[in-house]
Amino acid sequence: METGTAYWQNDHWIVIPDKEPNLEHIATLNNGKIDGVPMVFDFTDPRKARPRQRALFFSLLGDIHNWSGEPTDWLKEYFYTRYTIKTAGKEISLADDTKNTVSDAVKLIDDVVDFVFEFGVPVKEGYRLLPRNENYFQYECIKHRQCLICGKPGDIHHVEGIPGNTVGMGGNRNHVNHSQRVLACLCRKHHEICHTDGTPRFCQQYNLTNLGIKVDVQILKRIGVEGNYEKDD
Repeated sequence: METGTAYWQNDHWIVIPDKEPNLEHIATLNNGKIDGVPMVFDFTDPRKARPRQRALFFSLLGDIHNWSGEPTDWLKEYFYTRYTIKTAGKEISLADDTKNTVSDAVKLIDDVVDFVFEFGVPVKEGYRLLPRNENYFQYECIKHRQCLICGKPGDIHHVEGIPGNTVGMGGNRNHVNHSQRVLACLCRKHHEICHTDGTPRFCQQYNLTNLGIKVDVQILKRIGVEGNYEKDD
C-alpha cells in the first residue's frame, strides 16, 4: 500500500506520495494515460484503539456466547476473520499492545452490532456500553425498532425541541415526510420520559450528546417507515 501526505488547498486536495510512483504501471491502469487517474486514498487515524472499545467488543461476544453457546475465543476469531475479509486482508487485534486504531475498532464493533441486530441476539452485558451517541447505532435501532435506551421493542419518535420536527396531537404520521425529521427509536416507557422531561434533560439523564438522526427516504421506505415521500421521489 502506498503512503503519502495530503493537503487541503484552494478547495482541492493535494496528495504527495512518500516515494515516486511507477508511472508505467499507472499508465497500464488508465488506458496509457498518466493524467486524470482515478484514485482512492484514506486518512490515517493516529488514535490507538481504546480500552472501552475492547470492553464493548468482549461484552458483546459474551452476550452472543450466552445466546449461541459458541466459545468466546471462537467468536473472537470469527469476527476478526470477517474484519480481514471485509478490509481486503487487513488484520486486527484489540489486545493491550494493539497497533490498530480507533477507526479500525469501530469497523469491527459495527460488524458485531450488525450481527446482534440481524439475528436478534439478547444483549444484556454489552448494551450498557454500546455507543448510543453514534449515528450508526441510532440508525440500527430505528431499522430494527429497538429502543435506543434499553433495547426493548420501540416505535419511531420525532425528537422534540427542534423547530418543525414534532408531529402534533392528532397528526397522521403516514402523511409526514419522515426524512425531513430527526428520528429516534424509543420504547413506550422511554418515549413518555422524553416527552415529560424534554429532550435536553432526557439526554443528560441517559448520557447522550445527541438524540436522533435524519434518515434517507429510500432507507425509510426499505425499513418500512410509512410516510408521505412523494416530493422526494
